Amino acid sequence: QVHLVESGGGLVQPGGSLRLSCAASGSIFSIYTMGWYRQAPGKQRELVAAIISGGSTNYADSVKGRFTISRDNAKNTVYLQMNSLKPEDTAVYYCNLVLVTTTTHYNYWGQGTQVTVSS
Repeated sequence: QVHLVESGGGLVQPGGSLRLSCAASGSIFSIYTMGWYRQAPGKQRELVAAIISGGSTNYADSVKGRFTISRDNAKNTVYLQMNSLKPEDTAVYYCNLVLVTTTTHYNYWGQGTQVTVSS
């Protein structure tokens, strides 16, 4: 069993910053990716940023240059530093973890943390 615990969401003014954290615990055997998705009301869940096991990163075009994803392998924790926040960044942010074996993969989600950007 794997558990993901997110923290760091909240209310921030446009132009402000927030840092999200997601700690994974349990049967962590082989991490393929850790990342963040978000879902705004009435919209589909979308990838925000992900970091792959080798260290490479992937960002949505809408957050490039503003958000930075990083990972502490020793703590199985992934972070999302969000700067220059915009109202359109308002959403529930979900942590995602993908574990792999030689034959299959396992996809886990956190419970979500609300980020609201508003004046």
